[in-house]
Amino acid sequence: MLKIGIVLGSTRDGRVSPQVGEWVKGIADSRGDATYEILDIANYKLPLLGEPGGDASGVGDWSASVSSCDGFVFIVQEYNHSLSGALKNALDFLRDEWHNKAAGIVSYGSVGGARAAEHLRGILGELLVADVRVHPALSLFTDFENGTVFKPKDVQNQSVNDMLDQLISWSTALKTIRK
Repeated sequence: MLKIGIVLGSTRDGRVSPQVGEWVKGIADSRGDATYEILDIANYKLPLLGEPGGDASGVGDWSASVSSCDGFVFIVQEYNHSLSGALKNALDFLRDEWHNKAAGIVSYGSVGGARAAEHLRGILGELLVADVRVHPALSLFTDFENGTVFKPKDVQNQSVNDMLDQLISWSTALKTIRK
């Protein structure tokens, strides 16, 4: 069975990515087509890449977690028209662990996190991660109460399922070419 990591892309206090990640995991688990696991980058000690003296004790665990997955769902929030520095740093810490895997993106922000998702697509391409087309984009105005309590519109459930359909197909196909 495939293993899909649901990567929470924020480490900020008061973040809502855990709510979104749990919602995606709930939908995904009900499908029975893969094993889904939340990978919260806040739980790994990942200093700024290349900065001397940082505690990098979590890099080995991060590498093992990413290596064990056949695909990913990235929960991406838009900060200043892009993805968070913490997610970019977590992506940059690894290279081969990402190769020939697939990814779906669930984003949120004032315009559904679309700009952050587009930046992430470029980064994933460089890491040899095939991102799928369907992209659930959550609005801070209609899918969150007061910007902090996640209450997605019903239509978003179908969007997540459509994204997961593509992700499972691509993850299955790419598994055949990994070493």
